Amino acid sequence: MGSSFSMIIVLVLMFGFMYFGMMRPQKKQQQKRQEMLNAMKKGDKVVTIGGLHAVVDSINDADQTVDLDVDGVYLTFSRTSIRSVNETATPAAAKPAPKKDEKADDDQDDDKGYSEDDK
Repeated sequence: MGSSFSMIIVLVLMFGFMYFGMMRPQKKQQQKRQEMLNAMKKGDKVVTIGGLHAVVDSINDADQTVDLDVDGVYLTFSRTSIRSVNETATPAAAKPAPKKDEKADDDQDDDKGYSEDDK
């Protein structure tokens, strides 16, 4: 009788460890995702669960939707359809310009003409 009781306790403890081992990480992941969605703001680059890359145009908290700008096409999605939120979109003007030396080298290469004699 004592061995069956200890066996039941061992089984209950195993199930308890398995439950907390699987449920706790899932809850943490769910909480992290919710924080990501709550921190989303206009101008952020996002990727939907379907793989669509877009920029957030507006967020409607009442309807839990987000309007996305996909190269001038505006689409409305549920907030839960956002897979990931990346950094804020940067304008093209913020792109670093090539150095003068690099540009000069590129221009020199482009100025070379092609002739049949080069073969």
